[in-house]
Amino acid sequence: MFQDILVTGLVNGGVYALLAIGFSLIFGVARIVNIAHTAFYMLAAYCFYWLLVKVGLGMLLAGVIAVVAVVAFSVLCYRLVIEPVREHESAVLIATIALALIFQEAMLLSFGGHFLGIPSTLDGVVSVIGVTIPYQRLLILAVAAAMLFATWWLLNRTRLGLAIRATANDLEIANLMGMNVHRVAMATMAISVALAAIAGVVVAPVFVVDPFMWLSPLVTMLAIVVLGGLGSLKGSLIGALIIGYVEAITVFALPQGSFLKGAVALTIMVIVLLVRPEGLFGVAFEEER
Repeated sequence: MFQDILVTGLVNGGVYALLAIGFSLIFGVARIVNIAHTAFYMLAAYCFYWLLVKVGLGMLLAGVIAVVAVVAFSVLCYRLVIEPVREHESAVLIATIALALIFQEAMLLSFGGHFLGIPSTLDGVVSVIGVTIPYQRLLILAVAAAMLFATWWLLNRTRLGLAIRATANDLEIANLMGMNVHRVAMATMAISVALAAIAGVVVAPVFVVDPFMWLSPLVTMLAIVVLGGLGSLKGSLIGALIIGYVEAITVFALPQGSFLKGAVALTIMVIVLLVRPEGLFGVAFEEER
């Protein structure tokens, strides 16, 4: 049981970190609460399924095309749907909820409501310090770690990262200093959705693909960002690991734990809101510098 909890918690925590950091990133820069964030995760999984199973492309090529296609589509959605109402938080919230439901119904019409399985792209297991890890789950860990490092490097070692951090720090001052804050917000949207799309691609062979697969991660992701502090990237990473292991313990240690893990995540979110509404690491993105 300990090995299962160790591996499952780490794998789930890595996937949740990709989702939560992307969500916190776009909120920190553009103050957009993107409820459709996990819906793009679902779209990437379906796109990967179609390219890999139906078209017959290789795993790597199908994954890259799926991520690029979903990111390009998200930028289009941002320009057409989110940017026109960006100044109105309630309108953005409603618009992103509508987008997520539209994506869900589109997948229902296109692929049906049944579960779709993707053959494992990597077979076999590896033993690390006595813990047996399937190669497919090890791939998830490796990709998640690489993407988290790449995000850190982009934010701290590139001009785009500097622009993102400056815009998150103070939108008006960044605009006065000549930065195109609209382009920065669009680039941030692309980066955040790319993280979600990569998560969708790497988990698709492990979990089933269905039109409602975005709902459960959405609940967990919201619990994570509340726990870590909305807009805090460090908080999102630590919160993802905490929730990942809490869910793993719930699933393996409690009867019918798989049905209770969502409730446990929501309970943690409510407790954090009551005790420390700003989360573990506050709410200001600029504090991450």
